[in-house]
Amino acid sequence: MPLTQKEHDELFAGLTVAAKRFGPTLAQTAYERGLAVTNKDDGTTRAIPITATPVIIDADELLRRQHLAALISSATFKMSRLVLSGARAPLVLGSLSPLERELAQATFARLDTLATTRVDFFAGRDTLSALEVNATIPAMQGYSDIAANTFIEVVGKHFGARDAHVAGWQAKNGSNALALYRALLDGYAKVRPGQKPNTIALLSRRNDAQLTEQRYLCERFREWGADADVVHPDQLSGDDAVKVDGKAYDLVYRHTFVRRLEEPGFQGAAYLKALLAERNGTRAVVLNPPATQVEVKAVFALLSEALEDGALAKEAGLSTDELEAITTTVPWTRHFRGEALLAQAVAEPDRWVLKRSWDYGGRAVFVGRTRSEPGFAERTKAAYGEVLDWNALCQRAVLDEVGGGFVMQQVIDIHPESHLVCNGPAQIPTELYVDFSAYSSVGLANQPAWGGVCRGSLSHIVNIVGGGGVLPLLTTEVARSLLMAHRAWGQ
Repeated sequence: MPLTQKEHDELFAGLTVAAKRFGPTLAQTAYERGLAVTNKDDGTTRAIPITATPVIIDADELLRRQHLAALISSATFKMSRLVLSGARAPLVLGSLSPLERELAQATFARLDTLATTRVDFFAGRDTLSALEVNATIPAMQGYSDIAANTFIEVVGKHFGARDAHVAGWQAKNGSNALALYRALLDGYAKVRPGQKPNTIALLSRRNDAQLTEQRYLCERFREWGADADVVHPDQLSGDDAVKVDGKAYDLVYRHTFVRRLEEPGFQGAAYLKALLAERNGTRAVVLNPPATQVEVKAVFALLSEALEDGALAKEAGLSTDELEAITTTVPWTRHFRGEALLAQAVAEPDRWVLKRSWDYGGRAVFVGRTRSEPGFAERTKAAYGEVLDWNALCQRAVLDEVGGGFVMQQVIDIHPESHLVCNGPAQIPTELYVDFSAYSSVGLANQPAWGGVCRGSLSHIVNIVGGGGVLPLLTTEVARSLLMAHRAWGQ
């Protein structure tokens, strides 16, 4: 049963008052456990802000959102395969780097499993809108666990809860890291039936932005029985198995963008390229394998188009449930080409968002209704070398071929929420735009017990590396237990 408004207000009022005492511990503990971004140049880290106020969701609603994410992910997966198998292939191939293109063409037909995907949503009071699908590095399983578990522990103990109660609440709240681990084991068993991986390599580039999250996941995987290590491409070797310093790894969990391997001087690129192109996990099972085509936003746009084009939906093999999920969650989205769409975007800027078809980190996302804000000008200058107004941006974007050009998406009406951000010793009341991301898997017999993660930002464009924060995501049951502890605490 969801919290009543009275219960919600009582809990948030209690948290706001108590945060002066537990806030510094919450921020420091989350940082020490890995809620941080790593600097690629020198390996130093900076804390990702965490809020003293959670996002609370009923368990049934969380399950519904995860189910929708699974349907949207599988539909996008099917659509990407259709695109690459026929005349629409340039729509995707034009988005990709040379190596991404080579691997997509070589592997898409045999790709049947994505151990983990992430669908990013904006959630209103009565609506849920899917913005995009992440399939290359759908991260934050570790970040989400760190934020939620640390919040439950620090706040629970501050309210006088016993260790056993805190541990019980954490277990009830779920774990995306555990769901990821189980998905990797199930994905491995599809390639090597009846077997489990004894050794797992969590593969990322040196000083990866999310290196601390990888280390957190590694620690959890070890607790659950796997001999896991964080490794880097320049360490890999072996003709008959993937090895690091003579140690062989059965499963490689890839946390490296394919296009990184094309960077000048990237150590280990040649070995990793060959590994990603292999068939049937000859040296090691790689999850997720290359799947850039699934994340290209022009493919996501075709999901929207399929609602009006029955032939396209049939050709892609979309199920009734997938079409219903698209109807329920996917906003009107199209590949941004042609005079008609250009005129529509220019005439009604408050209705539209332009996004580069293949990019990551929110760097080339332009929200029409923010066109007068400084951040909009900064983004246009970063993209085109000069400050552009909305009309000029549209004129450039409709002809832009970089990254496959742009998609045009109906803007989602969202409003900032009041939260208390813990950043070091400070607790700062802040109005944040908050998104909700749900995890899922494609091609597994059963979905693991995935949950979600919530990010907050001062901007409409929510991104962790770009300065956003993580909000603890709690089930209603756990939030109510914390409320009961606060009442018993009585201070």
